[in-house]
Amino acid sequence: MPTVLALETSCDESAAAIVRDRTVLASAVASQVEEHARWGGVVPEIASRRHVEALPGLIDQVVEASGVAIAELDGIAATVAPGLAGALLVASVTARTLARLHNKPFLGVHHLEGHLCSAQLDEQPPNPPYLVLLVSGGHTELVRVNGPGDYLRLGRSHDDAAGEAFDKVARLLNLGYPGGPAIEAAAAGGDPHRFALPKGRVSRPEGGFYPYDFSFSGLKTAMLRQVRSLQQQAEQSEGEPLPVADLAASFEQVVAEVLVERSCRCAAEHRLSTLVLVGGVAANQRLRALLETRCQRDGLQWRLAPLTYCTDNAAMVGVAGCQWLKAGAASAIELGIAARWPLEQARRLYETSACF
Repeated sequence: MPTVLALETSCDESAAAIVRDRTVLASAVASQVEEHARWGGVVPEIASRRHVEALPGLIDQVVEASGVAIAELDGIAATVAPGLAGALLVASVTARTLARLHNKPFLGVHHLEGHLCSAQLDEQPPNPPYLVLLVSGGHTELVRVNGPGDYLRLGRSHDDAAGEAFDKVARLLNLGYPGGPAIEAAAAGGDPHRFALPKGRVSRPEGGFYPYDFSFSGLKTAMLRQVRSLQQQAEQSEGEPLPVADLAASFEQVVAEVLVERSCRCAAEHRLSTLVLVGGVAANQRLRALLETRCQRDGLQWRLAPLTYCTDNAAMVGVAGCQWLKAGAASAIELGIAARWPLEQARRLYETSACF
């Protein structure tokens, strides 16, 4: 079983891990949330600087905790796409330098493939083929997993990802950053059915709607109008203050319903018996509970990525790296980074000639 040092710096989490196949020997994450919260979102230049400062210490930490020296590794992996370009460079350059110094294979990992592989860290990992609902700060996608490296996207968001919608609505309600945990905390005790909010659909050019795709722009606009209406009513009649708990709960509920309804429909219509939930938004308890209830009703098996590995981390990157290493694949040491790169072309990251 291969043992891999994995690095992740695609956005605002610096992370390192040592993984042996599907076993995490050591994992460490340095969060930048408090620093970026001052600005209401991720500042790319700040993120890159903090990665440079944090990554060497994190590598030392996981090497010591795992008891595995770099010389004993079978490979070194890093996220190379997609993400913030400056941030991606930090892990990429570090990993390629270590790979050259220690004569180890380098594995350039697709960030979304890492999220897909986080499900393999569960005590009962799913067996392909299965459907993955990937919901994170930058991505909302439905992906059919046929096996390692064999992915087919069946649904996606056409505007903001679910995580971005949470951030923007949290800002509207003055709840702070990051929006997901802030809205979940504010929604506790709120009435999730007080406000009727739209479940956005995406029109096909030839007519009808894409059955498995998502759109959250209309929902954000509806929230803005609802908040302004309530504020005007309060000003005119000196009514109650803004019902933040009910607004947050109603928003959280409709997002969860849309994600679960379309995912279960996709699984059923593609005859996939297992639905897997991964990504940062997968930590939301309302979403997890609704998914479990709906899957039980529809006779679907469900799997949830462990909470520890829902948000960005290096362990999931290590699992992806181990999969490719077991298949006899490695990336060209000249492989750079790409801010955008489709998941369907993840295999190209392991070609003998660098694809970017």
